[in-house]
Amino acid sequence: MESATTPQALAATRRWLEPAIHVLLRSGVPWKEFAELAKSVYVDVATDRFGKRGRPTNVSRTAVLTGLTRREVRKQRERRSAADPAPTTHVTKASLILSGWHLDPEFVDKKGRPRPLPVEGEGTSFATLIKRCGGADVQPTTLLKELINAGCVRRRTDGRLQVLQRDYIPQAMDAEMLRFWGTSLTDIARTGSHNLTRRQREATRFSRWAVNDRIPAAAARDFRQLLEREGQAFLERIDAWLTEQQVDATTTEESIPVEVARLGAGVYQIQD
Repeated sequence: MESATTPQALAATRRWLEPAIHVLLRSGVPWKEFAELAKSVYVDVATDRFGKRGRPTNVSRTAVLTGLTRREVRKQRERRSAADPAPTTHVTKASLILSGWHLDPEFVDKKGRPRPLPVEGEGTSFATLIKRCGGADVQPTTLLKELINAGCVRRRTDGRLQVLQRDYIPQAMDAEMLRFWGTSLTDIARTGSHNLTRRQREATRFSRWAVNDRIPAAAARDFRQLLEREGQAFLERIDAWLTEQQVDATTTEESIPVEVARLGAGVYQIQD
C-alpha cells in the first residue's frame, strides 16, 4: 500500500474545504475567524489524540505536532478550560461599516438611530464612514453593492442610503439545515478518518458510493426521484433495525450497566 504524502493530504483537504468555505462566506465568517477556529481545533485534537498511555499530549509535543509555539498552545488550552471561554472574533469590513453606522455619534441622530447617508462627500457620508471604519483599501462601490445585495442597505428615492440591519450575513440560511450540515459532514469525516488511521486489526467502517460522470444533465430530476424513493426505503429499514436493538441508555432489562454507541447510516445525492 502506497503511503499518502503531505501534498496529497493537502490536495484532498482543499477539495472538501471548498464547499465548507462557501457556507462560511455566505454566513459572514471571515478567514481570520476560521483560522482562529482551526488553530483551536489543532490544539484540541493534538492534545486529546496523540498522548501516551491515555494521557493528554504535553505542551511541547503539541507544539511540535501543530507548528504553534508553546505559548500559543498554552493560550489555546486556557481558553478551552475556561468555564465561559470568550471567542476571538474577527469581523469583515462590511460588519465594521454596519457597526460604525449604528454606533458612531457622527452617523446617528439625536435618538441614536442611524442617519441616512449620501454616497459621496467630505462630511457625514457613506464614503467617510468607509474610511472611518478602515475600509479605504476597498472600492466604496464594491462595498455598497455587497451591502445592498445582502439586504443590509437600501438606496432611497432621494439618493441617500438607509441602513436596514446591524449584522452582515451575505445570505441567510436555515439554522436547522446548518446544524444538519455540520452533523452530516462530521459523520462522513469521522468515518473517513477512522478508515485512514485505524489500527491494522480494526475493521473499516462502511463507506461506498456509486458515481458516473457521463450522465446527461437532464437525467438529474429522475435520479433525484429514484434516490428519494430507494434511499428513503433503505433508511427506513435501517431505522427499524436500530430501533429493535435500542436499549435504555444506562441499563439493560437485567439492570446491568451497558455501554451504548451511536450507530447509523446516511444517504446523500452527489451532483456536480
